[in-house]
Formats: sequence, structure tokens, C-alpha cells
Amino acid sequence: MSIHPPKFGFTMLGSGSSGNASVIHGPEGSLLLDAGFSAAEMRRRMDRVHVDSASIRAILITHAHNDHVNKCGCARFANDLGIPVYLVPETIRDLREKNISIPEKTILFEPGSVFDLCGIHIEPFNVSHDVAAVGFTFSTHGRKIGYATDLGFVSSLAKARLRGCDLLVLESNYDPKTLRTSNRPLYVKRRIASNIGHLSNDDAMKALEELLAPNTKHLILAHISRQCNDRSLVAELAEARLAELNRQDVMFCAASRDTPLDTICLED
Repeated sequence: MSIHPPKFGFTMLGSGSSGNASVIHGPEGSLLLDAGFSAAEMRRRMDRVHVDSASIRAILITHAHNDHVNKCGCARFANDLGIPVYLVPETIRDLREKNISIPEKTILFEPGSVFDLCGIHIEPFNVSHDVAAVGFTFSTHGRKIGYATDLGFVSSLAKARLRGCDLLVLESNYDPKTLRTSNRPLYVKRRIASNIGHLSNDDAMKALEELLAPNTKHLILAHISRQCNDRSLVAELAEARLAELNRQDVMFCAASRDTPLDTICLED
């Protein structure tokens, strides 16, 4: 079954430590944000939530980790459709060093640059991670989507870019206590909890006070660790935090790596 895509909207195909991909729907087509699954799996997930893969006009990559750029899936998906992949110069270098397939069409951009695709104004910005990584804002017709995962902390730059979004996607990766008591190597625990690692539940909830604007109506907490976190815990914390901020008007969900979320339409 197919449905008419929204003029502006967001579909999360999956988010977690083993795979990430989302679709940004625009007035002139759609964009795939990260491609952390196989090409077949991304198509299967799109079919499940009634997204036409033929509507994808380009792929945007946040960074070179395997859960955001599948070893073969990203290139295969892009090459099959004949679409370009947008990424920063450091990311294409990182992909080559890791022997990850490079798509036939690549377009480089710099963090802080702005460009337009599919009738969407796109602004990438640096986030703090252990490889070159970016977050994005997407805006059109006065509506705005903000996306930031894989960041060790919410910097002043990230706060400035993510404020005022109608829909905010923010990482809530790990529960500090669960991380400490996990069987992961100490160096991995330190990396995750560092300023170039991931955002904890505590830091994500704290950031909401500054990031949520009066127009923010949708919140997706993403990149939830399977080993060091729990979706029900994240949902519980978010519900309590939104109540504390008197923002029960914000609809929120905790994203899953395994199951796509229904499309959120910001403009029909």
C-alpha cells in the first residue's frame, strides 16, 4: 500500500548502536539520513511504513561509523537509484580507510555550510564525537527538524542550531549506572562517557530545558544502547522531565533499532 508523502515530515527507519537510518520528506522528494542497514533492509523498512524508496533523491551521512554507513548497503542503495551521497571530506577519508564501499556519486560539504535539496533548507553543524561528525537541521515553510546523535555533549553550537525545532531528534544513548556495571572493556566505557562519546540519559534530559521551544511538538529520543540502556527507562525519564518542564504538549517516543516509527507530518 502506498500513501501520498507529506510535503514536510520525518520517518525514523531505525536507530541504535547497530543501525541508523531516517527519511526526511520534502516538497520535491525525500532524503535518506544515514544508511546504517543493508540496502535490502532499508527498502524493507521503507515498505513497512509506506515510504516509496524511489522518492529518495540523495543520502546525507552524519559520520563514518558502521551503524550509520553500512559496509555495502549505503553504496548499493545509492548506486541502484543513481543518487548522490553528501558527506564531509573527513568522512569519505574515514570510509576509504575502513574499506567501506564508496558510492559512485559523492558530494562533499563543510559543517556550517548551508544548501538546499528537495525544497528543504539544510544546515549541518559539528558535533563532538571520536570521528568527524555532524548534526543537521532541516527547514521549509517555517517548520524545522533538528537531528543530533553521537555527541559526547551538547555544545553551545549544537544548542544554538537545535533550538526552536518543531521536531527534535536527540540522542539518549546510555544509562550511566548500567554503563558502569556492564561487561564492556574499561576503555570503551571511558570513550562512551567522554566528551567525544555519546550522550547519557541524564545529559539528554537536562538539555531539553534549553532546546524545547514553544513550537516544539515532537521529540524522538534516539540511538538508545541495547546493552547499556532501556527504552522503557528512557520513556519514563522523558515523561517525568516533560512534566517537570510543563511540556506535556510535546509528543515523544523512544526510538528502536528494530522497528520503524510512523511518519510524523509537519506540513500536509
